[in-house]
Amino acid sequence: MVVKTRGIVFRNQKYGETSVILDVFTEEKGLQSYMVHGVRKAKARVPASLVQVMSLVDLVSDSRDDKSLHHIKEIRPAWVYHSIPFDLKKGAIGLFMIEMARKSIREIEENRPLFEFIYHSFLLLDQVSQGVSNFHLRFLCELSVFLGFHPDGEASADTPLFDLKEGMFVSIPPPHPYFLHEDHALLLDRLLRSSYESLHTVILAREERKALLHHLMDYYRLHIENFPPVHSYQVLEAVLLPLEA
Repeated sequence: MVVKTRGIVFRNQKYGETSVILDVFTEEKGLQSYMVHGVRKAKARVPASLVQVMSLVDLVSDSRDDKSLHHIKEIRPAWVYHSIPFDLKKGAIGLFMIEMARKSIREIEENRPLFEFIYHSFLLLDQVSQGVSNFHLRFLCELSVFLGFHPDGEASADTPLFDLKEGMFVSIPPPHPYFLHEDHALLLDRLLRSSYESLHTVILAREERKALLHHLMDYYRLHIENFPPVHSYQVLEAVLLPLEA
């Protein structure tokens, strides 16, 4: 069966002398793996730049349920990034977002709302000019909605703490160490109430942003079984901490 679909390149692995294997999150088929021949040749029919991690593509491929590796018949850019490849901060944020999505999404089946959210997030990251330093934090908050563990409740005088294990704002410290104290719980609440477009109004000090990132990483580890180590956040911190929001 021939399938036409939009896709987001999650991973690009070298195979042999000139080929690559792509892990692509597609609109029609969920997570799929594709072999692309000749990409690394000098005069490749499919340029290597087209299949880099984070690329938004339109592709045509064969698809058989009895195979785990498919072949791409046609591929072209669905969107050509204008700023992400040339902006150190945006590039680091984008790589972190794609690694978190790749390691969080376990389903092979179609999930159009999740696909649309991730696809739209990368379009916005490429176009946004304000609030970029908080973009990855908002992404993690919203991604949790689609993964089934979105934080419940809100920070208030009655519920000033956030229980990371239970995923909710609470009134008293839980009987375990995985919770946010009042100051960080309030910051999380502000992020949850924001949108990508309003992120520039959420002012965070560098150490607050770093602490929230660590808390959200813990949140994902607590709610996704066997969640693998994430390496790009170290690069992200190295890039963001010296820079202003």
